[in-house]
Amino acid sequence: MAKIGLFFGTTSGSTRKVAKMIKKRFDDELMAAPLNINRTSVEDFSSYSLLILGTSTVGTGQLPGVSADSEPSWEEGLQKLADVDLTGKTVAIFGLGDQSRYPEQFVSGMRGLYDFVVAKGANVVGGWPTEGYEFIASKSVVDGQFVGLALDLSNQSGLTDSRLDAWLKQIAPVFGLPV
Repeated sequence: MAKIGLFFGTTSGSTRKVAKMIKKRFDDELMAAPLNINRTSVEDFSSYSLLILGTSTVGTGQLPGVSADSEPSWEEGLQKLADVDLTGKTVAIFGLGDQSRYPEQFVSGMRGLYDFVVAKGANVVGGWPTEGYEFIASKSVVDGQFVGLALDLSNQSGLTDSRLDAWLKQIAPVFGLPV
């Protein structure tokens, strides 16, 4: 079994695309194929001690899900995972947003994942600097940095690969990733 679980929630498919970009960088022994949170079981999710979680941001900074769109996603996934203990697990988070159209809640969806996994006992790694972005506010900024990798495929798609590479290099020591 792979040692890193890669889970995502999406509304338009962009978060899935980024999850696939991450997975392409690693073999099957190291990282499992990306799984949409609405198509996974509690057992699958909790079987990994190392997790990479990705999300889009919808509405006023919410996680994707039925109340925000039309498909189950993180909102329902977190309800399903309510009894999961993440003590001793390490989590890295990435989030997508559009800093031009939604500058008041840029990548704020990451905060929902961050708060959930921290409350469940996980150690979160992979905070990311806010420099290089143009936004007004984000719920995902804690202690002056994003709680995970912030990506804007609409306005800064040309930076996605380099940001992914730098972020994966940053979390590599903890996740046992080749640098």
